[in-house]
Amino acid sequence: MRKEHKRKRNSISRLLFVGLAIVIQVAWLIVLAVKLNAYSTWISLFTTVLSILVVLRLSGKHTSTAMKMPWIMLILAVPVMGLSLFLLFEILGDPGKAGKRIQVIRKSLKPYLPQNPDAIQHLEEERVSDANQFRYLSDHEQWPVYENTAVQYFGDGAQTLEAMKADLEKAEKFIFMEYFIVADNSSFREIREILVRKVRQGVQVRLMYDDIGSIGFVNMKFAESLNEDGICCRVFNPAVPLLNLFLNHRDHRKTTVIDGKVGYTGGYNLSDEYFGRAQPYGLWKDTGVRLEGEAVRSLTASFLELWGVTTKSQEDCGPYLSIDYKVNAPGFVQPFNDNPLSEERTAENVYLNLISQAEKTLYFTTPYLIITDEMSRALRLAAKRGVDVRIITPGIPDKKVVFAITRSYYAGLARQGVRIYEYTPGFCHAKQCLCDGRIASIGSSNLDYRSLYHHFENDVLLCGCDAIDEMAKDFDALFAQCTEVTEKYSTGRGAMLRIGQCILRLFAPLV
Repeated sequence: MRKEHKRKRNSISRLLFVGLAIVIQVAWLIVLAVKLNAYSTWISLFTTVLSILVVLRLSGKHTSTAMKMPWIMLILAVPVMGLSLFLLFEILGDPGKAGKRIQVIRKSLKPYLPQNPDAIQHLEEERVSDANQFRYLSDHEQWPVYENTAVQYFGDGAQTLEAMKADLEKAEKFIFMEYFIVADNSSFREIREILVRKVRQGVQVRLMYDDIGSIGFVNMKFAESLNEDGICCRVFNPAVPLLNLFLNHRDHRKTTVIDGKVGYTGGYNLSDEYFGRAQPYGLWKDTGVRLEGEAVRSLTASFLELWGVTTKSQEDCGPYLSIDYKVNAPGFVQPFNDNPLSEERTAENVYLNLISQAEKTLYFTTPYLIITDEMSRALRLAAKRGVDVRIITPGIPDKKVVFAITRSYYAGLARQGVRIYEYTPGFCHAKQCLCDGRIASIGSSNLDYRSLYHHFENDVLLCGCDAIDEMAKDFDALFAQCTEVTEKYSTGRGAMLRIGQCILRLFAPLV
């Protein structure tokens, strides 16, 4: 294992150029607005009235208060600049074609994702409150709950990689892979060798990665070289030097689907640190699951959804979603995804539902803790009613500013009984929640605004699976490796520290 302190930045110059070009365009528009505002009393009056109307509209919006307040304060403090930035985000940030495209694709996928009423009935027979958790996703988001699916939990990156490679070798029809980060290093090169070999055997292979997520790890010719190898590769939402705030919505999902029968998801990206081969921030901790059976159909549908956004043609998804493959295994499995172009905050709602249901224990792991007032209040209320609420965050951060914002949330939670742990050996990248040792969520969604409000994410809700027991054991092992900082942050902070944290918290929704 090699120890890395800095990641390879193959395309950082492109990222800097794109960022600089966008900043120049935004600055030019703001300067233009300021000059026009000073040019005429009528324009100034119009700007003032429009600012008031925008603030009123924002205050009445059905969204998190924390998402509205930075805009309201900015518009009231500096009306012209604040209003200009807000309109840029609202107008140029509207995905338009992408949002409509996803709606069309979801409509075409819906017939292949029917809810088996027997699964809901069996859940209700075991526990009505658990059935209600799954019913939210089934009834309102059209993600079915499945039985007949085996779930294997992975708490070790090296084991995950070996299991995935073994399954890839067995592929006979198709392989779909979708990741936020793909890095041109040893882990992916081994996967790539398998993918090329499968292509030569007649297997259809598709790979999609996020441009911003991977921009520091692969160069511009990387996707082209994969296509030359027969791997159909697409780059999601490429970074361009034009003012396009849809760039803010990244594909943060992490999914592998093999023949519609086996699927992987979790916190793992395709890079060495996730599989224990590099240590840029101490010991890397991540988790994920392997699904085999009916529930893989939803992972396939989730992949096809964003894949369809990258092309203008409408694909017949039937051959990939009509696979009837069942595995006799206990429990209930419900893969789902989150779409920032929708008003429904699916992943956050799942977390809030689990928090409100918890009776005895509620455990979270998250690399970033930047949450809404609603979620903070829900966690504090759970602790107050006697639930053992624990949150594990990294001991060694990957982003120091974001880590400072994460720590700014500790005091308010710790004073109300929420227990805070930091993973002493290094960076904890796992995203999971375990409620009462009985129901769990695991996937790509962090407890932060970027995941819950701006990114495309995917997760799995589990109940009654043997994998939940393995997750519980892994949590116990994790707590033993962590330092509990609850008391340190529950005893108060200095005035200057409080002021600094308040400023960080104000801009947290935009980080």
